[in-house]
Amino acid sequence: MNYTLMHKNVKVAELEINSRRGTIESVGGIDAFEHFPVGVTNEDGTLNYDFLDEWWERRSIPINRQGLNDAMEKLNIRSPKLLLEKCMGLSLSDQYWICPKDSDLRWSTVNFFENSFSEDVGNVLFGEGVKGAVSLISPDNTSEGQLKKKWIIADGKRCLVKGGSGTEQQEPLNEVLATEIMRRLDISHVPYTMKVEQGEKGKIYSICEDFITPQTELVSARSIRKTQNYSMNKTVYQHFLKCCDMLGIVGVEDAVTRMLTVDFLIVNEDRHFNNFGAIRNAETLKWIGIAPIYDSGTSMWYNTQTPYIGQTDTIRTKPFCGGHTEQLKLISSLDFVDFSKLSDIADVANEIYKQPSFIDDERRSRLCYALSTRVELLKKERDDR
Repeated sequence: MNYTLMHKNVKVAELEINSRRGTIESVGGIDAFEHFPVGVTNEDGTLNYDFLDEWWERRSIPINRQGLNDAMEKLNIRSPKLLLEKCMGLSLSDQYWICPKDSDLRWSTVNFFENSFSEDVGNVLFGEGVKGAVSLISPDNTSEGQLKKKWIIADGKRCLVKGGSGTEQQEPLNEVLATEIMRRLDISHVPYTMKVEQGEKGKIYSICEDFITPQTELVSARSIRKTQNYSMNKTVYQHFLKCCDMLGIVGVEDAVTRMLTVDFLIVNEDRHFNNFGAIRNAETLKWIGIAPIYDSGTSMWYNTQTPYIGQTDTIRTKPFCGGHTEQLKLISSLDFVDFSKLSDIADVANEIYKQPSFIDDERRSRLCYALSTRVELLKKERDDR
């Protein structure tokens, strides 16, 4: 199939997409080179076709998403990549889409920020039934991450609903705890709330409002770091800072300092380069700054057996170093942390973890004690400098 890669109303280039494999076969007729997605061009300013195809593929639901195999069977889809064409590649994270060639479709009439969308795909991914024919016009076709998630429209707002894993379903609760910590420390973040389904088979979900607007877009740190060739003379952190500096993104060190500090406190195990990034204006291409912190659920020993909560020797961290203590060494100062605002954070955590019935008393007690220990370790790190 032949399409035009669009950036809102800007024609970027002509694409040929293999509808059987869901891959980009060829690129031609480039109209607005500067509007290509960040990270798909070479350092010399030429288009990197492999990077573009990777960008398109990573736009689809990852194959390790919980419940994906069952969902694909219900949707009669062989690969999640094939869902991209069904929704024209539209997302609630940026403003890119593919317009069928010779079509008169307009951004204003198709984008998910201002127009309704089907929740069928999201419901199927959650294992819920769908009555009648399934509509595939959904931003769930372009959502990243391993946990079950779906987009909904609530009171006119686009909101992301995420589930948990394992018997404790702890990730949504961790999101709420991280929200409270960042609120107290005045750190820019996406606020998460919690919803608990009642009943014997009740589930816990976190809910957050989309922080991207029809005028802005999220660019992942993964895309940012691909804008410059990596030098073996630099650390991963130094390389990322260089890429941000070359792009003109300001306030990066300060924002990363806060992110790594929070990740230390909650023992975040999965702050990879796809779950933080920067925001830019999709029309002017001007950078606004580092995105507020989001996606902090894979933390607080979420997949650790209760007796081992508090241990960190086997926990590997991301994105810059293999351990939280190592990453703290990248931070020049911890003076921004007002520890008086964390004096009762263990009590707050206790109330959060107490609300649903999936976390027993012993696990809750260990989690709260471990959090208190992390606060003291961070305070000692600041005092020792």
